[in-house]
Amino acid sequence: MRRAIGVEQVEDIALGAAVLGTGGGGDPYIGKLMAIQAIQDHGPVELATVDEMADDDWSVSIAMMGAPTVIVEKVPGGQEAAHAFRAIESFLGRPIKYIYSIEAGGINSTIPITLAAQLRMPLLDLDGMGRAFPEIQMVTHNLHGITATPFTMADEKGNSAVLSTINNRWMETFARSIAVNMGATAYIAAYAASGKEQRVAAVPGTMTLAETIGRTIREARAAHVDVVERICATTRGFVIFQGKIVDVQRRTVAGFARGEAVVEGTGKDLGHKLAVQFQNENLVAARDGELIVTVPDLITIVEEDSGEPITTEALRYGFRVNVLGIPCHPHWRTDAALAVVGPRYFGYEVDYTPVETRMSR
Repeated sequence: MRRAIGVEQVEDIALGAAVLGTGGGGDPYIGKLMAIQAIQDHGPVELATVDEMADDDWSVSIAMMGAPTVIVEKVPGGQEAAHAFRAIESFLGRPIKYIYSIEAGGINSTIPITLAAQLRMPLLDLDGMGRAFPEIQMVTHNLHGITATPFTMADEKGNSAVLSTINNRWMETFARSIAVNMGATAYIAAYAASGKEQRVAAVPGTMTLAETIGRTIREARAAHVDVVERICATTRGFVIFQGKIVDVQRRTVAGFARGEAVVEGTGKDLGHKLAVQFQNENLVAARDGELIVTVPDLITIVEEDSGEPITTEALRYGFRVNVLGIPCHPHWRTDAALAVVGPRYFGYEVDYTPVETRMSR
C-alpha cells in the first residue's frame, strides 16, 4: 500500500539516511531543504513498494555524484535532476513510471524525493546499497548484471552528457572525469530497471528504514533517553569506540573527499586511539592500528549526546563522538560482492569479517 511522504517524513528520512550514509552521500541538510521546498510547492510524494511494480514498469535512480566537500559550497540550482531524468527517459524511448534512490545516504536519499515531488511521480521504497558507497559500480544492481547505461549527467550551468560504456566499472571512470570537469559535482540518472529486475536486485525498504532511524533519534531526544543506544537497537549496530576527534586530514582528489579522522578515547576507551579512513564514505576503522570494522559494514560517526550523524566533510577537531559499526545488507556478504566493495578493493590487505563477529570476540 502506498503512503505519503510529507515534511515530517522528509525530516526523519534525512536524519536516518545520514546514519546509513556512513559519512558520505552529501550534505543531508541541503538535500532536506530541497525536498521540503518541493513538497511545499507540489504536494506530498507517494512512496510505493517494489511489489506494486508490474514486471515491465521502468524505474530510474537519481543522485548527485562527486566530492561531498564541494557540495557544501556549490548549492544546486534546482533543475539539474529533472534535466538528467528527461535525458535518460528520452534515450530509453519508453516512459519511466518510478523514481528511486541509488544509495541510502545524505543528500542522495532526498534528491529523489525532490524530483518525485517536482514531477508528481511515485518514489520506490528501496535503493541499490542499503548504505552509501563512493563508486558507480558499487550497487546491488551491478551484482545482478543490470547496466548503468544509459547514464546521464547534468550540472547547474545547463551542461549535460549521455554515456554508454562496456561495463559499470568503465562508467565510473568516465563519469568521474566528467563530474570533475563539471565542478567536482554533477546530477546523474542511471540504472534503469524494470519491476522484475528490482524485485531481485534492489535492497527493499530502505526509505522506510531511514525514516524509522530518524524518527527513533527524534523521539529519543524528546524523551531524554540514550540516543546512541536507540540507534544501535534500531540498526543492530554496536558502539565500537567513544572519544574526542583530535585530528582530521581531508583533501579533494579526483572527485572524491579522501582522508582520515583520529579519535582519542574517553571513558572505557581511555588510553586508546581509533583511526577512521574515508573515501567520501568511511571505509575502515582501526583501533590502535588494528582494523576492527571494514567495508562493506557501515562505520558511522555520531555526536556523543545528540546522536547526530556527522558526515566526512563536517568532521572537526574537538567533536565528542561515538563511532558505530552496523552490519551491512546480506547482498554485500557474498564473494562476488566483496570483490566489488570489500576491504581489498580499496587497498586494505585484510579479509572481511562481519562486524557482529568481531564484536562477539
